[in-house]
Amino acid sequence: MTTKNQSMLAMEFCGLKFNTPLVLLSGCVGFGEEYTRIAGFSNRDVGAVCLKGTTLKPRLGNAPHRVCETPAGMLNSIGLQNPGTETVVSKILPALDFTETRFIANVSGSTIEEYREVTRLFDDSPIDAIEINISCPNVKEGGVVFGNDPVMSARVVEACRSVTKKPLIAKLSPNQTDIAGNARRCIDAGADAFAVINTLMGMAIDIEERVPVIGNNQGGLSGPAIKPIALLKVHQVYQVCKAHGIPIIGQGGILTAQDALEFIIAGASAVGIGTALFYDPLVCAKINTGIVDYLKRHELTEIAQLVGTLQVHQKTVGCGS
Repeated sequence: MTTKNQSMLAMEFCGLKFNTPLVLLSGCVGFGEEYTRIAGFSNRDVGAVCLKGTTLKPRLGNAPHRVCETPAGMLNSIGLQNPGTETVVSKILPALDFTETRFIANVSGSTIEEYREVTRLFDDSPIDAIEINISCPNVKEGGVVFGNDPVMSARVVEACRSVTKKPLIAKLSPNQTDIAGNARRCIDAGADAFAVINTLMGMAIDIEERVPVIGNNQGGLSGPAIKPIALLKVHQVYQVCKAHGIPIIGQGGILTAQDALEFIIAGASAVGIGTALFYDPLVCAKINTGIVDYLKRHELTEIAQLVGTLQVHQKTVGCGS
């Protein structure tokens, strides 16, 4: 990619320099090293990598099956399998190349105290930012229980804010009635940015055995099937964020440059790539190329000029027969 094209994609997010507006989503790329083994893949093609959801103590995760392909998407219910925060900080982070891209920790927990402690441990590490996962649908405790309650969401953000000065990104659940109201409370509690949205809860059924395909009975639905919902949620949250200068990572079914551009126009400063990586690990370079082509075609010099430029239709009252 030429220097000019690189400058068109480069951006700032919460004071961090991103190579591009693309962010690899938590749970899709392990702890940042998995896809680097694939020929042609480079972390330099993305602005940031969100590490796998991390809890204070190690977790084995949910019973199998954990993944199920669905029409236009997939269900997953991994259950936050991870080696625990201390192992991630002491053994995994030192092996990452922080000269290639930014790395964002994904903090999960079953109590507010656990969220606070995991955040404190990551604060004393080279990690660039911290994503607070208050919306995971695949664990019975914490997770989506906090994310669907605006008061509890704000309490988690406030607790994490008290132990770190690193950028805090609240990952919001679509499984709630007022996502904009939740965002407003999280801003007041100290959130610096949002990830919108996490997966939607869903189910698949084995009709021969008459049981759920997923061992946890339900899982998080991702992929193109949720894109229209995600776009609307980004637009709604942006209405709250724009007055505060709070950036959004828009995510949910992004496969192409057009998908990414739709999210940016709706109000996202950056966009998350997740499910698409499972069938095209080299999709990021293609999306970057498509974004640059669009910017040139519309005589724009940087991605920031496009953020939140959606012109919604004015509502009118019908009066004819």
